[in-house]
Amino acid sequence: MRLLHTMLRVADLDRALAFYVDTLGMTLFRREEYPTGGFTLAFVGILSALVQGGLVRRIIPLIGERRALLAGFGFAVETPPFDCIDWVESGADLAVDGVAFQVKVSAFTLGCEARAPLVVISTVAELEAADIAGKVVLLRGEIAQGQLMPKNFPFYNPDEHQHIIHLLETRRPQAIVAATARDPDMVGSGVYPFPLFEDGDFAVPSVYMTDEEGERLAGYAGREATLAIRAQRIPAAGCNVVARKGGSGQRRIVLFAHIDARLGTPGASDNASGTVVMLLLAELLTDYAGDLGIEIVAMNGEDYFSNPGEQQWLAHNAGRFGDILLGINVDDVGYRKGRVAYSLYDCPAEIDPVVREIFAGYPGLVEGPLWYQGDHSILLLNQAPAVALTSEELAELMAEITHTPRDTVDVVDPAKLVEVALALYNLLQRLSEDFGSRRTAPNSL
Repeated sequence: MRLLHTMLRVADLDRALAFYVDTLGMTLFRREEYPTGGFTLAFVGILSALVQGGLVRRIIPLIGERRALLAGFGFAVETPPFDCIDWVESGADLAVDGVAFQVKVSAFTLGCEARAPLVVISTVAELEAADIAGKVVLLRGEIAQGQLMPKNFPFYNPDEHQHIIHLLETRRPQAIVAATARDPDMVGSGVYPFPLFEDGDFAVPSVYMTDEEGERLAGYAGREATLAIRAQRIPAAGCNVVARKGGSGQRRIVLFAHIDARLGTPGASDNASGTVVMLLLAELLTDYAGDLGIEIVAMNGEDYFSNPGEQQWLAHNAGRFGDILLGINVDDVGYRKGRVAYSLYDCPAEIDPVVREIFAGYPGLVEGPLWYQGDHSILLLNQAPAVALTSEELAELMAEITHTPRDTVDVVDPAKLVEVALALYNLLQRLSEDFGSRRTAPNSL
């Protein structure tokens, strides 16, 4: 027999919780007050059983089989494909007058065998005036202070970045060497040096080096440089994983977690943590049969230079954003430090208090500041209400862990993933009860 839950009535709730939580080591999942009825409900359980011997342990090894797993939980699943590139590299060599310099290969760059005079560029004005055709160009100083957005990135692309890329592509240098320090505005700002380019559409081969190495290289301006980049772009295909359940009408709740990781990083927190939450939630929803549609989107390409998964999902949902009762994005939720922070964006008056009420019942969740570097931003651009969940210590996480080799399983607390899944399950059940039978979604009232 499998014991799912039981209920106990106690005279002194605080004393009972002290026994079950402090003495027996159980976890308080949520606490709900019912003043009109004169009672309080407290939900406790053995969280370690879920983490060590239950849901998380059974789901984590199966992440690579997302489609079959979701279908096994009773979801209708599709995997719409999109074109992309794969990329391989085996290093690069740079030398001037027989002197070697240490360089790193820019992600997604073209390969090359370049031999040409070295031109040093420090400002946009210098780039506009210089003859760089057929040269090897060293970008350093002001022009290389911050990472340039990929030229076809659809959601944020400053004019200055586009101007620099346009000048470099139209004036056709053989290759680029970027000398960089640290970019405080970049995710993974502790990375040194940082790649100035991470763009599979950029037409000029490139490498990067430290600013100190760049200062040494600048002393060889005008000399012949030789640069060999061993890299190749390979045509490939990717896909999103979209799972749907319930829904007698068009109203739906959409949940996002991106399944890709930054090239060269393990991606445990960003975003295996969000993926595991979605799989846990999917299992909890095995018996869901409400008339409010549930759509779980394992988004592929959030950390890819051109966001192909996001663009595909946007195109498929054009004209349908009014059907979305609420969008929920889960990203970087498992960081071992701090709690899980939630934030609300343009939520209707009928939904906002429901979200806050449900999440208030989970001690590991706290309201945090607004942030926009995630898939919930594509909902906001299309006037759909959203909730985002991430780490309370997001600033530290993004500066020191995210998009770096340090994003390993050691930084993730699995218990937090279970708590988020339980909180979302409770929220979805409540929203289905409150809004599932309505003819009009609250955001269009």
